[in-house]
Amino acid sequence: MIAAEELGVTSANISEMAARDDPDIARLLGANAGNGAALGLDEAWARHVIADVGNYGEVFERNLGMGTPIALERGLNALWTRGGLLFAAPLK
Repeated sequence: MIAAEELGVTSANISEMAARDDPDIARLLGANAGNGAALGLDEAWARHVIADVGNYGEVFERNLGMGTPIALERGLNALWTRGGLLFAAPLK
């Protein structure tokens, strides 16, 4: 989910992003065999999760973000590229 946020993949644009010629997105969404099987999961497991609940940022905003009664700012829960601590471990 963090990798999806880093790559700009959301529940709303997942089909469009899957059609791109980007090896990182293809790997994340299960177009390349191996990652799912190595984990004992379907190859498209990450695609299913992102399509169903969104990337990390979408989940955070929906449950804890400024539009909720909690109104929590991302702060350190933001991506490292946005001043936070989150980064995705490689799926290789």
